[in-house]
Amino acid sequence: MQWLVLVIVVVMLTSAVAVLLLNDFLAALAALSVVSLGLSVLFVILRAPDVAMTEAAIGAGLSSLLFALALRRLGLWRRRGQ
Repeated sequence: MQWLVLVIVVVMLTSAVAVLLLNDFLAALAALSVVSLGLSVLFVILRAPDVAMTEAAIGAGLSSLLFALALRRLGLWRRRGQ
């Protein structure tokens, strides 16, 4: 079980650093969602399913949707190469 937690934490840390370093806003948004989903899995492992469902719905779902809509509204939705 400890190895699983360690793998999830490493994935979350890698995704968090990727959010800071990526120039593509959509890729950064996807990495941000990975952080929230990893946190949801950690809450499931810690036996807090209600908190995990809330984090998945709000953190990964609603926040990602709001950021995506903001990127579209600002005209930053398209990739830089297009």
